[in-house]
Amino acid sequence: MSIDPGGIDKAQAAVETALREHWKLFLIEGIVLLILGGIAVAVPPLATLAVTLVLGWLFLISGVIGLYTTWMMRTAPGFWWSLVSAALAILVGGMLLARPVTGAVSLTLVLIAFFVIEGVASIMYATSHRNTPRWGWLLVSGIVDLVLAVMIFAGLPSAAAWAIGLLVGINMIFGGAALVAMALGARNSA
Repeated sequence: MSIDPGGIDKAQAAVETALREHWKLFLIEGIVLLILGGIAVAVPPLATLAVTLVLGWLFLISGVIGLYTTWMMRTAPGFWWSLVSAALAILVGGMLLARPVTGAVSLTLVLIAFFVIEGVASIMYATSHRNTPRWGWLLVSGIVDLVLAVMIFAGLPSAAAWAIGLLVGINMIFGGAALVAMALGARNSA
């Protein structure tokens, strides 16, 4: 399968046109993300609670919908696996909503595991690319991931109150800043 360079150019032009035409919406979204990210960084326990509750609702709603669709297709292959998956989503969603603080601790443990795995993978990837320029940045990124995992783990259980909220806030700030920069760039090019 080959990639059509003309198709890529058309898609890129369509994205640029949409960005120029709707730069104000991107600017507003970026500003909202900057504000929400700032609040999350300023009050990480509130953001952690919000993330936990949103995830709880997502699991619960997806589990109920999954249960309904599984029941409607009960003669299809894999019915029991699908039923178990839907029931698990309902159970996890209900637990996160009923006990969000405990849920935040569980989510923080998942976050720690992610940082450890991502850190080790980045370090291994960096060491296998030592002959490429700037491979050290990937090595540093992996080390930072491991340091974050250790810091959060060392701060448990109190770290569960701030870790997720702080990281979500930082992510929102960077995402918002990127959208603002894109919008202002599109405005200037229009």
